[in-house]
Amino acid sequence: MKIARAVGRFLGVAGDRSAPPPKYVALADGVLVTETHAEAWYVLASSNTDLMSESARDAEHDQASSALARILAGLECHLRILWSPLNAEDYRAEAEELFSAGNYEEWAGLRVDRLTDLNLPTRQLLLGVRIQERANSAQARGRSGLQDALGVSSTSVPPKELARLDALARRLGRQLETTPWKAQPAPVEVLAWMIAREQHRLTALPTPNTAGVISGAKLAQLTRGRVIPYPDHVRVVDAQGEVAAWTSVLTMDGFPEEMESPGPGEWLRTVSEISYVPEYDEDGVDPDVQILPVNPEPSVRFKVLHRRDALKKIEEVRKLAKEQRQSAAKHSAGETGMEIEETEETMATLARDMKREDVTLMEDHPRLVISSDVSLDDLRSKILATITYYGGLGIELSVAGEEQKELWLEALPGDKVRVPDLSHTRTVGAFAGSWFWGGAHVGDDEGPVIGYLTGSTPGLVRNDLTGGSARGDATTTAFIGRSGRGKTTAMMMSLLDAAFRGSFVLALDFKGDMGGLAAAGQRFGLNAHLVETGSQYAGVADLFTLLTGESAERAQTEVPAQLGIALPQHLRMRGAETPIQSAVNEVIAAGEPATWKVIEHLRNSPDELARETGEALRELAQTGLGAPFMGKPSGAVLMRPEPGVWVVQIPGITLPSPEDDREDWSVHQRLSVALVHSMLAFGISMAGRKDLRGLRKVIAVPEAHVLTATREGASFLSYIARVGRALMTALVIDTQDPESLAKLTGLIEQITTLFGFQLTTADQQDALAALLDLPVGPHTRALIQAIGVDVTQEIRHGHAIMRDRRFSSATVQFDVPSVELLELLSTTPKVDNRDDQVDLTKDTQGVGV
Repeated sequence: MKIARAVGRFLGVAGDRSAPPPKYVALADGVLVTETHAEAWYVLASSNTDLMSESARDAEHDQASSALARILAGLECHLRILWSPLNAEDYRAEAEELFSAGNYEEWAGLRVDRLTDLNLPTRQLLLGVRIQERANSAQARGRSGLQDALGVSSTSVPPKELARLDALARRLGRQLETTPWKAQPAPVEVLAWMIAREQHRLTALPTPNTAGVISGAKLAQLTRGRVIPYPDHVRVVDAQGEVAAWTSVLTMDGFPEEMESPGPGEWLRTVSEISYVPEYDEDGVDPDVQILPVNPEPSVRFKVLHRRDALKKIEEVRKLAKEQRQSAAKHSAGETGMEIEETEETMATLARDMKREDVTLMEDHPRLVISSDVSLDDLRSKILATITYYGGLGIELSVAGEEQKELWLEALPGDKVRVPDLSHTRTVGAFAGSWFWGGAHVGDDEGPVIGYLTGSTPGLVRNDLTGGSARGDATTTAFIGRSGRGKTTAMMMSLLDAAFRGSFVLALDFKGDMGGLAAAGQRFGLNAHLVETGSQYAGVADLFTLLTGESAERAQTEVPAQLGIALPQHLRMRGAETPIQSAVNEVIAAGEPATWKVIEHLRNSPDELARETGEALRELAQTGLGAPFMGKPSGAVLMRPEPGVWVVQIPGITLPSPEDDREDWSVHQRLSVALVHSMLAFGISMAGRKDLRGLRKVIAVPEAHVLTATREGASFLSYIARVGRALMTALVIDTQDPESLAKLTGLIEQITTLFGFQLTTADQQDALAALLDLPVGPHTRALIQAIGVDVTQEIRHGHAIMRDRRFSSATVQFDVPSVELLELLSTTPKVDNRDDQVDLTKDTQGVGV
């Protein structure tokens, strides 16, 4: 046998090149069984590394290196990075559980059509570990050959053996679950898909039996296919005898001695960044498509050496280098090659590091599998792009000539290393530095799709505004950035998703540009209204009426603060706050307090300053801005407590800019800010009503920087956020001033999701970076500066940095699924959907189109 192996190595056919393909016996959750051995397979989670801080990256890299050295030492492993096509129709099925209001089927259909156009692949990370050799595997192979010839073969696995393998897989899985990969046993359906996809058959995958196992004829149909090998590729033939795909396996022949991470060292993560220019023909690629992703699929078989074996191997290399150096010194030249001396020193240093630290070696066999279902020329274009890309990283790639069949089989799950001479030895730290699990990943695991990732790995982004309430988590979502970058449109899309979930959605439209939200809601059958406040709604936002129950005590301080904001500056400077507070106390003591009663009390006061203050406030209470929060109630109802979209606009409102000094505010601006306070309280009061208690609720507050610019407003906004969480109500805020927002600790603690759009000043950029949990510095400032423009430096609407509830951050693109919807949501104030003809005191149905 040793002689045969030696001859095989001499002829270049060492290893198991001629071994038969793997014969699958059974599949179960996390377990793949062949005739000769069993493997445990796990789905690995992606880690968000695109915007990760340097310290966080170092910590996660060390954890991964340690996991390789401790958990997988001595085990034969197989890493696969695969790309699954996006099945947009799955979202239509999800919509039946996600949405319940309006014409949600049409709403979901728009997203399905858009997802079909985007055609974003999904990266799948799978790790297989050989956990057991099957007893008498050699005899089993021989017996199987005879039984196959006689047609009496059996492919069943005893239940006891499956139970034992399941226990082994789960035991290893519990250890891998604590690593940065957060490994979970691969469902049996995923294993079936992984095997069947190599045949490029479009048949439905088999379903497991009642025990969750796929075996017998169901398993056999997964591998019914035909592959024809060629010198530089293999052709996969479908059931009709036509070529379904052209596939080529590339070997990674050489790596630089040192590679940096982040950077070229991430040679497994970067596969998602390789693109090529397809060649167009009549039956090929759309001529409008200029660049497409290659999506190579790495297949890396590796084995981490035990420390003893690794030290032995290092010592052998060191001794060999030493002998070569000594031999060179004995000759007349007396000079030793620099490479020999460096090798000896490197091996000595590596041995010392291994003894001191958690470092060991591993042997790996990296391959890249590239496929095309278009043409052989398309495949070769992909190969050229991949070789060129990796060449720029200093990594040598080549098409394995005349060994395509062997390498294609080697990439199959359940197979083995067939071409061992194309291997590499490296430290586990170097392999972890490839960051095969790194990339971009952000957002909720389930919920409405809002857009897609724009980082190093493709994928969909989901976000549910009401998810925090359902989880019992924080409930505030923040949209932060300069004007004109798509914040409002992005917020309206999320509010519509919440409305289709049967929520009560109240949008306090202080800017007057969210009328399209009501228009879009009506277009898709939601109970949607656009309401304008004014003197006809006098008293509807009186804080005395709104702050009741446990919040009643707060009204005693909030009402004077609100009246103080509305008060003309000359009266404030004369100390009018004192008589206002005194009047509030006396009105409360008299019972049934109201703001208009406070004003009347001031007007009838014997104190001259109090009378002047009362007269000034009474005149302001007659205006459209003052009437809702300090006018005498007219009995009108602003909205009904029922699911739907309610957009409340305030005609004539003029809010100050963040940079405006409070002392310079006009009376009009003061009234506007005071009314904003009351409308916030009105929204919370609506959310706390008993007839809305069982509903999802969302309150959207644009221009929150106006509130954070004042001490009273900042305090009140923090209070609203805390009360909103207690009422299981989602709060959505929109602001241009993250610096002021960052000072509100109580509010920041309630933020579960944050979207950062472009900002241009260093102070604001640093404040946003801190809120996004990104390192503050020039790099992040440049990132925030560039997030709102494209490569031509033109405005890019809807592009943002998202920080999710897990404090992961990535760049995302909000996506509006149709041109019609984009026009409906236009923030240009031209949409007029006011409920002028709707009597809100009656139980009428909302307008639907």
